[in-house]
Amino acid sequence: MVEGGKASAGAPLGPALGPLGLNLGQVIKDINEKTKAFAGMQVPISVIITDPASKKYEIKVGVPPTSALLKKELGIESASGNKKEKIAADASLEVIKKVAASKMTSMLSYDLRGAVMEVLGTCVSMGVNVEGKDPKEVQKLIMSGSIKL
Repeated sequence: MVEGGKASAGAPLGPALGPLGLNLGQVIKDINEKTKAFAGMQVPISVIITDPASKKYEIKVGVPPTSALLKKELGIESASGNKKEKIAADASLEVIKKVAASKMTSMLSYDLRGAVMEVLGTCVSMGVNVEGKDPKEVQKLIMSGSIKL
């Protein structure tokens, strides 16, 4: 995990990549270029050595955690520590759909409806309401067909 656009030769990358004999400066530059869209968020990355003799490598960038995407979209620093007493934010259904669409490749869901349900589950644990309602209530409304996606 590295901060988007701000990877450095320090831990965790330096100690992991140093013994491999790669040009660490170039690897860091490539990582920062590929992750700059996720500035301010922790992003999972993988550096895959495709040819050890020529030191060729490939960088795969994963999708940040759902909670990080929600925090960025909602402009909040942290989730609610006590969701019964304090609500962290109130999200629109459009924001929930946007986060769900961006996470689809790494979710267990086969469609947008299932992905939205997963994101709503994250909202429950973060103390984020959706259009003034508890996320569990929104999930029930989606399941009953009252809310169409």
